[in-house]
Amino acid sequence: MDIQRIVIFIGLAITGYLLAFNWQQDYGNGSTRLADEATSPQQIEDFQDRLAAVPVAPVTEDDIPTLVNDNQKSAAVLKEDRQGFQDQLITVKTDVLKVSINLLGGDIAEASLLKYPTLIDEPENPLTLLDPRNLYSAQSGLLGPDGTDKPGGRPTYITDRREYSLASSDGELVVPLRLQDTDNGLNIVKEFVFREGDYLVDVRYRIRNADRDSAKVAFYGQIRRNGQEPIGQESNSMGMQPFVGVATRTEDDLYQKYTPDDLEEESFKVSLTGGYIAFLQHYFLSAWVPDQDSASNFYARKLKDRDIYVLGFTSDLVEIASGETEVLGGSFYMGPKNMERLDEIAEGLGLTVDYGFLWWLAQPLFTGLTFFHSLVNNWGYAIILLTILVKTLLYPLSAASFKSMAKMRKLQPEMARLKERFGDDKQKFSQAMMEMYKKEGANPLGGCLPILLQMPVFLALYWTLMESVELRHAPFILWINDLSVMDPYFVLPILMGISMYLTQMMQPEPPDPIQAKVFKFLPIMMTFFFLWFPAGLVLYWLINNILSVLQQLYVTRSLEKTG
Repeated sequence: MDIQRIVIFIGLAITGYLLAFNWQQDYGNGSTRLADEATSPQQIEDFQDRLAAVPVAPVTEDDIPTLVNDNQKSAAVLKEDRQGFQDQLITVKTDVLKVSINLLGGDIAEASLLKYPTLIDEPENPLTLLDPRNLYSAQSGLLGPDGTDKPGGRPTYITDRREYSLASSDGELVVPLRLQDTDNGLNIVKEFVFREGDYLVDVRYRIRNADRDSAKVAFYGQIRRNGQEPIGQESNSMGMQPFVGVATRTEDDLYQKYTPDDLEEESFKVSLTGGYIAFLQHYFLSAWVPDQDSASNFYARKLKDRDIYVLGFTSDLVEIASGETEVLGGSFYMGPKNMERLDEIAEGLGLTVDYGFLWWLAQPLFTGLTFFHSLVNNWGYAIILLTILVKTLLYPLSAASFKSMAKMRKLQPEMARLKERFGDDKQKFSQAMMEMYKKEGANPLGGCLPILLQMPVFLALYWTLMESVELRHAPFILWINDLSVMDPYFVLPILMGISMYLTQMMQPEPPDPIQAKVFKFLPIMMTFFFLWFPAGLVLYWLINNILSVLQQLYVTRSLEKTG
């Protein structure tokens, strides 16, 4: 009996440790709280950063772009630049995106996700993913001997309209930017291609060599951002902050993460065919994806003495002969962590929906959740149905465990007599107890199996609820309007604690009084631990406990009738 209790306690302790460890590893590193969401007093200085780009020429496989850092302008000039900033922007709107493009450099300066509000009670206020307040932008251009992006500055583009909109009947919208300065003999048009219902945007350059012997250029795309926490990101004071950092593919791994602290210590650089590089935050990401059949040079680093991080890729140099036209570019994703869509874009990109080391269990759990959601159209009910399915699949093992616990409960009076008989002689008491187990056919470890089996399911579902953007702002019933965050009134955790206490009361009490007190305190400890867990996860554990009580009552009464 002591062994059974110890194994259960160890199982719960391991689960708690793994949760805390994973929380710390994946959500506790590399992010700092943004103290003031308003415009910073240093915005004039930072504004030049937002307009900066990446030019290094000529480009080789070992080159990575470096930002233009022109600090020679006076504050008065920078203030004039800032006042004219809005005049340099054009706006593109689709059914899922609202994007601002800066004509200086042709960069995506801001992007909002129209289907995802920042706050659940403000549906009209879409989440801004690429946010100027975080100096967050997607830059792209042409490098090399004949590139448009030089250490002295960025090219300026012109366009026919200030606003573009994708009509539902079009399916695709092409936004062309023409290069204002064509003195180098190249006719260059930069195009952004938007599609209905899609967060992936193609960025391409159409380059025609009109009257030169040859021209050499290379495409680059990069994400630029400071190291502060995303503005408006939801969290609670007791929980760790979600992971904010870089994810990319390496030669050995399809998915590798780097925190801002990692990049401060050492830059990342790799050359490979295909690949991707992304900046992650809770539920959302931005990512540059090159042509998957071509070689590219990926990089990520922190700028020296500045809280600015850059990550991106450059293509190899392409030579364009006189009279020829070449198309260079890549794709930029800015949207939710939708595993199915991300897997279509690049191999390994879907792994940014990070389910941890139990991904092999979390993925089918999420598939089950989405199936049940398609039936009931409520994620809370889907969690309940999934819990019933899991408990049904594990019932044969649970029944054997409950039978073992029922036998152990019957032996409680005999165990008490043995304890009284042998007193403090633990060796003789253990020997007598094992002989009694053998004679009665009882297994002291039999009751541990259901709890140990549900630990991986619990952990996998925890990661599923934490990472699945589908559950963000997903309502259940009554006061629970978001299953991905804590229950605001702690009703579910308290009910979970009561159900755990009932479950424990149905198990035989350990003969050791100290151990009995520890296990009586365990439901209180777990209730406190669950107060800050996502409501969806607490709902799963509550329903799981209720089903365990019902199953145990059924098995016990069946044994009483047959015995």
